[in-house]
Amino acid sequence: MISENLLAVFYLISGVLFILALRGLSSPETSRQGNLFGILGMAIAIGVTIISVGNFSTGFLYLLVLLLIGGSIGAFIAFKIPMTAMPELVAGFHSLVGLAAVFVAISAFLNPDVFNLGSPGSIKIASLIEMSLGAAIGAITFTGSIIAFLKLRGIMSGSPITFFGQHYLNLVLGLILVGLVFYLCKTQSDIWFWTIIIISFLVGVLLIIPIGGADMPVVISMLNSYSGWAAAGIGFTLENTALIITGALVGSSGAILSYIMCKGMNRSFFNVILGGWGATDQSSSNQSKEQKPVKSGNADDAAFLMKNASSVIIVPGYGMAVAQAQHALREMVDALKKNGVKVTYAIHPVAGRMPGHMNVLLAEANVSYDEVFELEEINNDFANCDVAYVIGANDVTNPVAKTDPQSPIYGMPILDVEKSKSVLFVKRSLSPGYAGIDNDLFYRDNTLMLFADAKKMTEDIIKSL
Repeated sequence: MISENLLAVFYLISGVLFILALRGLSSPETSRQGNLFGILGMAIAIGVTIISVGNFSTGFLYLLVLLLIGGSIGAFIAFKIPMTAMPELVAGFHSLVGLAAVFVAISAFLNPDVFNLGSPGSIKIASLIEMSLGAAIGAITFTGSIIAFLKLRGIMSGSPITFFGQHYLNLVLGLILVGLVFYLCKTQSDIWFWTIIIISFLVGVLLIIPIGGADMPVVISMLNSYSGWAAAGIGFTLENTALIITGALVGSSGAILSYIMCKGMNRSFFNVILGGWGATDQSSSNQSKEQKPVKSGNADDAAFLMKNASSVIIVPGYGMAVAQAQHALREMVDALKKNGVKVTYAIHPVAGRMPGHMNVLLAEANVSYDEVFELEEINNDFANCDVAYVIGANDVTNPVAKTDPQSPIYGMPILDVEKSKSVLFVKRSLSPGYAGIDNDLFYRDNTLMLFADAKKMTEDIIKSL
C-alpha cells in the first residue's frame, strides 16, 4: 500500500507531464514529444492508482486482463484507422470517456461505502452533487459524441436536424436537470439519479443534431471539453487528484480551442455550447449549376500555369485527406520549387473534419512547418498570388460566406482564394461541400476546374512538370 504523501507526489508528477504534453501538442514541431509526455503521465497515473488500492487478489487480475483487452483494442484501432477517419475515431473515443464517467458515477452511487462517501441513503451532499454533475456531463458527452460520429461517418445526414420549439425544450430539460440534482441531494432516491442520467442522454442528442456537418470541427472540440469536465467531476467524487488535474486540463483546453475556432468562424461561443446554431435553411443558398458556365482543364493546363508562376498557394481540404494525396502534393511542390516557384500552404481553422486535420496530414508528408500558414497569416497574400491550387477544400473557400446572409456559412471567415490571378480547383464534381451549398468560386472567370481524384490529378501534374 503506497503512502498518501507518495501518492500525492506521483499524481503531481503525472499532472506536470500532462501540462507538458499540452504544451508540446500546441505546435506540430513538438507534438511527438508532447504525445510521449502524455503517455508517460497516464502510465504513472494508472500504475500508481492500481498500487494504491493494495489489493493484489483476484480483483487485480481481472483489472489487469481488462486493461490488456482495452489497450489491445485501442492499439489495433490506432494502427488500422486511416487519417481520413481520424475525426470519427476522436468522436468515438470521447463517447467512451463520457460513458466511463457515467459508469463510475453509478458505481459510486450504488456503493458509496467503497469510495468512503458514506452509506446508501446517507451519501455526503458534496459527493452527490459531484457525481450528479459527472454523470450528467458524461451522459451528454456520450450521446453527443455518438451523433457526431454518425454525422461524420455519413450514417446520419450532415444537415442540421431541427424542429419547432427545440431551443425551449433544451432550456426546459436543463432546468429539470438542476431540479433533479436538488431533489437527489434532498431525498437520495434512486429514481432521481437514474432520471438525471436518462435525461442527460437525451440532451446530448438534442444538442448535436441541430449542428450542421460543416461545423463538426467545433463540435469535436466542444465534446472534448465536455469529456474533460465529466472526468474532473468524477475525480472530485473519488478524491483522485490525477483525474481532477487531467479533467480540468482537457476541459479548459477544449473550451479555449472551441472559443478560438468559434472566433475564427464568426460564431457565438454560447450558441455552440447550447447547440443552437448551424441550423440555417441551406436550400436557399443552392444555385442552379446547369445554368452557369464552368471552365475545366487537365493536368497539362495546370502544370503550365504553375510552372510559369512566381508564387503558388496550396489550399488543402478534406478531399485531399480522402484521396490520401498529401505525399503526391509534397512531390509536386518539390518539383515547382526546382523551377524557382515560391510555394506556401494556406490552412483554414476548420479545414477537414477536426481541428488541425490538415496540419497533421501535411506533417505526415514531411512538409516544412515554415511553409504552412493559418488564415490570418496568409489571407492577404492571395491578392498577389499567381496561382491558388485548391485540393479538396470547398466551404472554406466559398465567397458566398461574404455575400449571402441566408447562407449557413454566412459570416464565416474564408480563404480569399478568388482574389488570386488563377485558381486551380481540384474536385471530382460540382457537388456541394459538407455545408450542402454550391460554391460560387466554381464559376468565376479566373477558376479552372480540374475534375479528378485529388491524388491522380496531382500525380498527373507532376508528370507534366
